Amino acid sequence: MLLGRPGRGAHGGERRPAAPTPRTARPAATAARETGSEEYAYEVQFLLDARAEAVAGMRRTLDALGDSLVVVGDGREPESTWNVHVHVNDVGAAVEAGVAAGRPYRISVTRFAGQPEPSPGPAADGRAAVVVATGIGIAELFAAEGATVVPGNPSTGELLDAVRSTNAARVVVLPNDPNTEAVASAAAREAHRYGIKVSVVPTRSPVQALAALAVRDGARRFEDDVIAMAEAAGACRYAEVCHAGREALTVAGPCHPGDVLALVEGEVHLIGVDLTDTCAAVVDRMLGGGGELVTLLAGVDAPAGLTDAVRAHVARRWPFVEVQAYPGGQPFYPLLVGVE
Repeated sequence: MLLGRPGRGAHGGERRPAAPTPRTARPAATAARETGSEEYAYEVQFLLDARAEAVAGMRRTLDALGDSLVVVGDGREPESTWNVHVHVNDVGAAVEAGVAAGRPYRISVTRFAGQPEPSPGPAADGRAAVVVATGIGIAELFAAEGATVVPGNPSTGELLDAVRSTNAARVVVLPNDPNTEAVASAAAREAHRYGIKVSVVPTRSPVQALAALAVRDGARRFEDDVIAMAEAAGACRYAEVCHAGREALTVAGPCHPGDVLALVEGEVHLIGVDLTDTCAAVVDRMLGGGGELVTLLAGVDAPAGLTDAVRAHVARRWPFVEVQAYPGGQPFYPLLVGVE
């Protein structure tokens, strides 16, 4: 169940999070049809980094969507690069099938000659958000908020493609990483060449991006909306919990391989032995400075019951604080924490 954030346009009822909004290509070129039924209006092609078992599921999905399906891999193990080609009417669904299977890129869409021009869609001349995400659960959360999702560590070109794919005149980009912030700024400068106004909100964690997206308001001037999003992101303190890979001297003391590290705003604050205890301790430390809402994002390697244990701890120690927990699916960090 995807829960709305309190007091900020919460989604009512129970529903499944939307699939990640894919990075579609530039407006479709037009070409003559060489094969396949005239029933399908578009040719979609992309490269895909994925495992064979995931590609098998994608094949079934694409086969149900259209015809002229060709999927060829390079034979590497365990993850191959696949060349995907299909004729469809629903371009978004075709690319989403690739997103579900792995990492699609170099996406191209061609409209067959004789087919009508597509509608520009509701986003044309409007606003959009592009968010960088690592982890399928995090991507689903952003997509459910109406954002276009780009996989982690994108190039300037990939971010620019995502911005252009929104068909919006004003776009906010949430990089969710200090290193990606510079790439996002470069993409924003390039976007001006295409008449697109892009503002980068310097989020450094997915929990900050969730806070920023929660306060978007299309009734405000774009510039004012960007300021409100930046303020919401800045007011969200964030932490990351991971395991030490080597010996090191931190501001919290020496750590050894396998130790549990809790980083607040990028700096090691706690060194522990037990993952659950350390996660609970870092939440206590953050709430000691105030807060009404705790967001927990469980990593791909998080043990079962981790967020439940932290939620129960908060309920005992901080009974007036609300906790929202989601499967984030991020690598390296069993838990990401946000406090607002």
